Amino acid sequence: MAIDQYILDKLRSNLPFTPSSDQDVFFKALASFLTGTSPIFILNGYAGTGKTTAMAALVGALAELKKEAVLLAPTGRSAKVLMGYAGAPAHTIHKAIYRQKPPASSEEGGFGVFELHPNRDKNTLFIVDEASLLSNTPGGMLFGSGNLLEDLVSYVFNGKGNQLLILGDSAQLPPIGLDLSPALDPGYMEQYGRVIYMEMKEVLRQSFDSGILYNATLLRNNITEGNYCLPEWKTQGFKDVRRIGPADLTELLNDAISRYGLEEVVVLCRSNKRANRYNKGIRSSILYREEGITKGDRVMVVKNCYQFLEDVPEMDFIANGDIAEILRIHKFQERYGFRFAEAVLRFPDYKDAEISVRLLLDTLESESPALSREQQEQLYQGVSADYAHVKGKRKRYNAVREDLYLNALQVKYANAVTCHKAQGGQWKAVFVDKAFFGEECDKDMLRWYYTAFTRAREQLYLINL
Repeated sequence: MAIDQYILDKLRSNLPFTPSSDQDVFFKALASFLTGTSPIFILNGYAGTGKTTAMAALVGALAELKKEAVLLAPTGRSAKVLMGYAGAPAHTIHKAIYRQKPPASSEEGGFGVFELHPNRDKNTLFIVDEASLLSNTPGGMLFGSGNLLEDLVSYVFNGKGNQLLILGDSAQLPPIGLDLSPALDPGYMEQYGRVIYMEMKEVLRQSFDSGILYNATLLRNNITEGNYCLPEWKTQGFKDVRRIGPADLTELLNDAISRYGLEEVVVLCRSNKRANRYNKGIRSSILYREEGITKGDRVMVVKNCYQFLEDVPEMDFIANGDIAEILRIHKFQERYGFRFAEAVLRFPDYKDAEISVRLLLDTLESESPALSREQQEQLYQGVSADYAHVKGKRKRYNAVREDLYLNALQVKYANAVTCHKAQGGQWKAVFVDKAFFGEECDKDMLRWYYTAFTRAREQLYLINL
């Protein structure tokens, strides 16, 4: 028996049902890829097409074939989702490919940059999920070259005989500032070697029992056909999709939180201003928290943080978009014109790691994504003044750079978040806010709703839609 046929049989046998035509075409292409010389395979799979079950079958087959595989995703939440459906360990891309370089000397201080780590894996398949999140634009020189996609490719092919399988959904929102997700673009990725590209379009028959997937498919069809009009939502006959008005919202949110738990319910909005309004309402009318931030509140990190992790092996840094629960909070204080507090946070996407941090509270209800440039400068100048007595420009600079007020964790409440922040995650119950008012429908609008709808695993509520 030819080796690719043997692999194909393993892939099919690890699927709990007969593969769809798209899944079988994918398995055949994958068997050929694994026995061939092409370095990159891109699978662009839309919601409801069986991409997830096909990937679970692949991971099972690889284990039986004794083929080494590394599972990666862009964020902690997406890595947790990948680990859940693949049944195998998964890590964030940053955790896998970067290592923090310590400062050259104790006098230098500072954090040290994150360098691209040597890849010791050989003849290994690297599987990267949620690739629509990967950007090729500079994201700050603290990490490698500053280009995450390029660093990922460099890392993978630094090891002999390695291959890269990229998974994503081009109907989702692309990285901010881009019209297309470069990792899902075969024309772009061919600069790194020969690319095999495939799309999974055929929606599985059982997926049409889901109103979530039915309506997501309506959106996807309009996107791929260039028909940039909102479809007529279909809720009749489906138990998992409901259109609701403001009068029902509080009761239904309360019911969802009681049924699924606070961690599994989210409201998705287009702006921080709308998210603030929902967070305020949820905290006061459902959680009965009229006071400021308190124990039990869920927060989302809105700026990368490189402090507070001395004894936390699960995390190299606290990433923009990570979600945490407040376990304890105390020592509220005001300095430099800002409000701070000491807190212990639990990060559910990182094995429930508990971390003691200093929080900056001014971002909680601000309409900007994080501190504005002017606010950041105000904080920096205030902190710098406290170190004016430190002799030596380099010593003073590093003392300021490591200051815990300057590096305080910037957070927002996480019961309602923007759709971009939610990308890569899934919740059992998702409430989607009407995001567009009087604007002409375009591709971005359809992608926004498609991304929002596909965050829901069990129940989708459409607010004023």
